[in-house]
Amino acid sequence: MERGVVAIDTTDTHRDLLREAGTYAAASDAELVVLAFLDESEYEADVETLESVGEVENVNYDTGAVTEAAANEATEFASEVLDGMDVDFSTVIAVVDDKERGTRVIEAGEKYDCDHAFVVGKSRSPTGKALFGDFAQQVVLNFDGYVTLTMG
Repeated sequence: MERGVVAIDTTDTHRDLLREAGTYAAASDAELVVLAFLDESEYEADVETLESVGEVENVNYDTGAVTEAAANEATEFASEVLDGMDVDFSTVIAVVDDKERGTRVIEAGEKYDCDHAFVVGKSRSPTGKALFGDFAQQVVLNFDGYVTLTMG
């Protein structure tokens, strides 16, 4: 592995996955791209709130502050998990709805030239996968490289 993309949230399962990815990256002298998701509806609500506060205060706030805050949180999470490991990583934020998560992992893998993806999957019935899609399944079937999958 030269570079891996790790899709994270701030749960214990994602913490374990990031730690495993870090162990693998350290042993391979590889880099990690830590991909954190910001829910599109939450992002839009935060931007609206920021704009409303700006109107009241007669100040024009930069809406990039919303993604910057998410990036800082993800970087802090990754730094804590990877503390003590000799691993270089960068943090990327993707504003998405649930159906786009798999696509964003694949796109990040291509953009940052990653040869390995690390994702957490959910246990779903075959009907649930057919109706709602499955994030992990999409990554496994379409990522151009190795995929490490853990079930959360």
